[in-house]
Amino acid sequence: MKPLFFTLKSHRHLMAIPDTEAHLNGHPVISYTYSLFIDRAKGDVKQSFSKEDILHMDKITDPDYLGFVAFEQPANVFSYTAGENTLSVTEIEEVIEYLTFIRGNPNMWNPLGNL
Repeated sequence: MKPLFFTLKSHRHLMAIPDTEAHLNGHPVISYTYSLFIDRAKGDVKQSFSKEDILHMDKITDPDYLGFVAFEQPANVFSYTAGENTLSVTEIEEVIEYLTFIRGNPNMWNPLGNL
């Protein structure tokens, strides 16, 4: 899946990179873990290329790394692990609401793949 770009109410621009991609009968199945970064390039997908290479490192030192959100089963259980920088509680709640909305609306996934 492609990175997701969105802006929080605090005007902070974020990029969420799904850590995994799975397919079921040829259709994408949305990821359960999303790495969060500051979106300095304002939606330019090219910035994600260098960040995808560091997603599974033990210690990520990228100054734009904000940590990751993990969704567990059932889908209403989630956790946030901070990175080099951190999000406020309000921002975390907003990120989880946005990702939950995207995850709950499969009709939106196809346009995301065309970013």
